[in-house]
Amino acid sequence: MGHLHPFRYTFTQEAGDSKPAKTYNFLIEFGLHCFTRGPSKRKGKALADYPEDLYYSDSRETRIFCFRRHCLSSRLPDIAKGIPNVPCYHTGKGNFFVIDLVDKPGVDAGGEYEVYFKVSRQQRGLLRLFIESAYIRDSAHQSSQPRKKKINFFVIAYNTQVGKVIKLPK
Repeated sequence: MGHLHPFRYTFTQEAGDSKPAKTYNFLIEFGLHCFTRGPSKRKGKALADYPEDLYYSDSRETRIFCFRRHCLSSRLPDIAKGIPNVPCYHTGKGNFFVIDLVDKPGVDAGGEYEVYFKVSRQQRGLLRLFIESAYIRDSAHQSSQPRKKKINFFVIAYNTQVGKVIKLPK
C-alpha cells in the first residue's frame, strides 16, 4: 500500500488581478476508509460475519479490507494533487468532497468516485490534506451524498491557513 504513504505537495494559486501568486505547502495523508469498508448494514451483517484475515484496524476502529476500494485507491495521490483543478463541495459537516469519474474495465462499469477530505493546519507554514474516505457511489451509498455546494479549494486552503471559519454557502 505504498501508494497511500503520506507525502508533501505544494499547490500554487495563480496570480489574480491585484493579487500575487500564492503557494500552499501540504502534507497529504490517507485514512483507512480509502481501502476498507464497514459491514453491510443493508444485509444485516456485523464485523464478526467476515473472515478475520480481512480485518484492518487503526487506533479508532476495525473495518474490512475492500479489494474494490483498494484497487481504486491507486488513483488517490493524483486526485489529491489535482484537487485545485476540479470542483470541491462542502458536506456541511466540516469536510469537503470531490468527484472523479471512473470508467475502468475490470473494476467498474463506470461511476462517480467520491473522495472526502479535510484540511487543517499541521504546523506553521504547513497544511494537512487528509483524504478521509473514497468510494464509488452505488446502491450501498445511494442517498448519502451531501448536496453539492461548490467551494474553491484555494478558499479552503487560505481560510484554514489564516484560521478563518469556512462557512457553508447558502
